[in-house]
Amino acid sequence: MNSTTKDDELVLREVLDRWKAAVDAHEPKDVAAGFTEDAVFQGLHPYGVGRPSVAEYYASQPLGMKASYRILETRRFADDLVLGYLDAEFTFTDRAPVAVKLAVLVRHLEDGWYIAHYQVSRLDQ
Repeated sequence: MNSTTKDDELVLREVLDRWKAAVDAHEPKDVAAGFTEDAVFQGLHPYGVGRPSVAEYYASQPLGMKASYRILETRRFADDLVLGYLDAEFTFTDRAPVAVKLAVLVRHLEDGWYIAHYQVSRLDQ
C-alpha cells in the first residue's frame, strides 16, 4: 500500500480533531458519536464494542484530561477505509502525562467519516 498522503491526513484530522475536542471538553457522548455503531474500542482498559462502550470509557476519565496527537503514518486500504498510526498523549491536572501509540481505522459512511477501530498501546519507555 502507499504511504502517508495529504488527503488521508486530512481525513484523519477531520475525525481526530472532533475526537480531541470532545475528549478535552469531557463530553463522553460526543466522543462516542465519532465512532461507528459497531466500533471495536481498545483504550487502556478491557476492550468494548460500540458507542456505549466508548462513552462509558471516556465518562470514567478524570475531568481536565486533554488529548493531543501526531500522525506518523497513514494507509488507505479502500476508498472508504483509512488507517492512521499516531503518537498520542493524554495530560492530566494532577499527574504525569501518558504517552501512547494509537492506531485508528476510520470508515466513510453515508454521512461522513467515523472511527471503526481504535487501539492504544502503551510502550514502556
